[in-house]
Amino acid sequence: MKSVALHNLGCKVNGYEMDFMQQTLQEQGYQIVPFDAKADIYIINTCTVTNIADKKSRQMLHRARKQNPDAIVVAVGCYVQAAHEEALKDLSIDLAVGNNRKKDLVLILEEFLKEWKQGKASCDKTLQGKTVIDIGQTSEYESMQLKGTAWHTRAFIKVQDGCDQFCSYCIIPYARGRIRSRAEEEIIEEVQTLARNGYREVVLTGIHLSSYGLKSGQGSDFSRSRLLSLIQQVARVQGIERIRLGSLEPRIITPEFVQGLAECKKLCPHFHLSLQSGSDSVLKRMNRKYSSEEYYEKVCILRKYFENPAITTDVIVGFPGESVQEFQETAHFLEKVHFYEMHIFKYSQRKGTLAASMEGQIEESVKGRRSAELIESGKNMSKQYRESFLHKEVEVLFEEEKIIGGKSYQIGHTREYILAAYETHENLSGQIFSMVPVGFLQEDILI
Repeated sequence: MKSVALHNLGCKVNGYEMDFMQQTLQEQGYQIVPFDAKADIYIINTCTVTNIADKKSRQMLHRARKQNPDAIVVAVGCYVQAAHEEALKDLSIDLAVGNNRKKDLVLILEEFLKEWKQGKASCDKTLQGKTVIDIGQTSEYESMQLKGTAWHTRAFIKVQDGCDQFCSYCIIPYARGRIRSRAEEEIIEEVQTLARNGYREVVLTGIHLSSYGLKSGQGSDFSRSRLLSLIQQVARVQGIERIRLGSLEPRIITPEFVQGLAECKKLCPHFHLSLQSGSDSVLKRMNRKYSSEEYYEKVCILRKYFENPAITTDVIVGFPGESVQEFQETAHFLEKVHFYEMHIFKYSQRKGTLAASMEGQIEESVKGRRSAELIESGKNMSKQYRESFLHKEVEVLFEEEKIIGGKSYQIGHTREYILAAYETHENLSGQIFSMVPVGFLQEDILI
């Protein structure tokens, strides 16, 4: 029995795929050990969304090699896909497996191990054409089926892959390929399995979730999206009591779509609408296909059909050419929308994207100041949103115990994804209760 250590970098889609790879390895008799342990095989599921992500991926691969120089080090995923020639030159990497081949990891690994036994020098490092395909030319959805995840109450379910939007700063369409969707019956089968295994909440996720059901070339016609239909089918699965959605494209938000969501009582009122900038001129340079006014209209639609929904977003600061005025437009717009949570990112030049060669690259010190300002603003808005639920009855799905100030609390998320605390020594994990909690957590501080 060979021991395998795994490490995941990046998004929830990567996390889902890593869970599946671990599941298949265990089913084939491999022993899973912690990543900091000495293992026979190290598998790193890489990320390439920014240059920093590339760097972290390389660091983890080098760390694995250092932990056991005689081990087999496997690089999997987006970094390999986007820069496989560079990856294959890395002496820390023995085997590179790109996207849309993760489902075949065990078969690829077994073939590699046969060559490995014959001597390291004779091993074909690339197995080219088998492990790194031309991702831009495939329309096949990589089918996977999970029985469980690291979470015991909430399961992420990948339903879609690829992106056709080609934002000027983003490498993901080149790393993940064009849009493609998973068959609805396969998704429902997986949800039913997870429900039988005790999961109460599922999160539908994808690289560009709003494109679910669309074919490449239809990527901006969200009226054809089958996402609402999928949600309605998932809601019919007995045992599933909550449905959450991953990041949504703002343009999918219409009165008809949101009314359909509101009629689905299992759907949680927690919506992540990626913004990136509140300045129309910056949005245009980013190749985001909406204006700030159109975005705000989408938020208003959500707030019309849902009472005080949680609206979260992503924002990039320091995009090439971002002037002081454009940054202030963004800061004022964020206050106008008043988000529950914001993920603030400093723009990172990504080789291979249009934005990387744009004029007006912003100094890191300026990005740092702008980022710090928006992060502080976001903390204040988030605190205000949490406080709006104080002393009110909320529904909580409990997940774990936490000791705060020497006292024992059961911790779980509300439907809005606010972390709530209830003081008790009783184990409530996996149970859903409507109650007035003691308070809500923000950065491990009880408010």
